[in-house]
Amino acid sequence: MTTPPPPQASSGSVRTAALTAALCLLLAGCSGSGGARFDAGADAAGSATTGRIKVALITHGGQGDAFWDRVQKGARAAAAKDGIALTYVNDSDPAKQAKLVRDAVRDKVDGIAVTLAKPQAMKGPVGEAKAAGIPVVGLNSGIDAWRSQGLLSYFGQDESLAGRAVGDQLDAIKAKHALCVIHERGNVALEARCAGVKKTFAGQTEMLYVEGTDMNSVDAAVTARLRQDPTIDEVVTNGAAFALSAVKSVQEAGSRAEVATFDLDKDLVKAVTDGDVQFAVDQQPYLQGYLAVDALWLYRTNGNFSGGGVAPVLTGPAIVTKTNVASVARFAAAGTR
Repeated sequence: MTTPPPPQASSGSVRTAALTAALCLLLAGCSGSGGARFDAGADAAGSATTGRIKVALITHGGQGDAFWDRVQKGARAAAAKDGIALTYVNDSDPAKQAKLVRDAVRDKVDGIAVTLAKPQAMKGPVGEAKAAGIPVVGLNSGIDAWRSQGLLSYFGQDESLAGRAVGDQLDAIKAKHALCVIHERGNVALEARCAGVKKTFAGQTEMLYVEGTDMNSVDAAVTARLRQDPTIDEVVTNGAAFALSAVKSVQEAGSRAEVATFDLDKDLVKAVTDGDVQFAVDQQPYLQGYLAVDALWLYRTNGNFSGGGVAPVLTGPAIVTKTNVASVARFAAAGTR
């Protein structure tokens, strides 16, 4: 898609615009929930561009969640490389996320990257995007729904496979009773993970549903369950922050349980290094954001689509333990793992 060239700007105004764009990329305040947006408004050299492809990245991520910061960081890197005008919006409410997709369709973007944590809610707006001729790719959530909804490609972890890998790991460390904590009821990715654990783990797998938006209540619920049942010897969480909370719950409950988790960040890397968390499953959120945005550029400019439209592009799972955590530590510190 091309647009008429803008009026010639003075060198001072160009420098000001480039500086503003660069600052926006660096500040976390340039992204957020609902209508907050960022625009990768400069190319890799920092110069202003015209006629850029417009891409909307629309997720179910909650505000202030470090996981989604890494997804955005990867997306911004791809946008800067490709000269894409990138918009990021998010809402954990499926109906509101669906509205954000419809807003992007009305804005006539050139491509949409979307998470399908609640696939049924996305079915209508994704269909509207396709009807408008807008290519859509999926990332992070919805590996079992992206093909049926007609998305071009999918980038993420096979959550069932990841869960089965955790089950095998629990068997290897001779755990007997695992508490799998789900912090968002109905999220297909989280449900698939815990179901995968149950499928391969030879011991007992118990699900515990908590309200992930209230960390105090998460801590209280996990602590209470550990006090009720001292046979629980492993707590499996679905996010780095929840794993660190579980470490605290284990201490408060006087439990002998260990903690493992899906996903990691720099704080979780330290916890694994120190032995507070046994292991983590890395799905590489930075890579998910990067590949999703880059894929839309490749499709628009060269007709490419990753996975041939029939297979997902997997970014995980990778098991991170105390023996190999040093290999990811510096990347986690940089906010890219």
